Amino acid sequence: MTEHTPDPEHPDDPDDMDELDEDNLVPDDDPLVAEPPHPINWNLLTADDAEVEWFELNRWVRWLRTTYGLPASVIPPFWHHHPELVWELSALHLHWLCAYDPDMSGSAPLGWHRDFADARNRLREWVSASGTRLDRDRPTRQTTWPGEEPAPPVEDVIIADRESEFVDFVIADVERRRQAEDEFFAVIAAEEP
Repeated sequence: MTEHTPDPEHPDDPDDMDELDEDNLVPDDDPLVAEPPHPINWNLLTADDAEVEWFELNRWVRWLRTTYGLPASVIPPFWHHHPELVWELSALHLHWLCAYDPDMSGSAPLGWHRDFADARNRLREWVSASGTRLDRDRPTRQTTWPGEEPAPPVEDVIIADRESEFVDFVIADVERRRQAEDEFFAVIAAEEP
């Protein structure tokens, strides 16, 4: 077999895909979505889009932290509970997708690594400010401005199983978004003549 001969274990022809078992159709390192990279506005995602984006970002963050040996002081296990970390990691993921796109310049990955160094410093600052740690989490402390109600006390929560907690978090977020969508469409339906 030469480098130009298709590998029978990994056919390129979609018609041959039915010969593969389901476990080999989507390897763990393949993207969940097959579309061009685009910025993610977490505030505007639909329930279905949020579910896809959460799992895609989680998979990439797992790859990032293991590939680069990042400690919990840069990417803590409960990053998904902290919007400042979600936005930073989401932007870093988009930047990575664009930098490693086959149509990009050969120097684009070097630019990503330069920006990754800056992002690690910001991540460290936010992790330090939030107080999240390897085995426990707490909401990021909020400063109460004059005239606002005092923020509730912040307490650490010990989380024993990060993966199942992440799935529960995503389910709750998707359900919250779905309820908001249902309420929105109910108001529109009630306004129609």
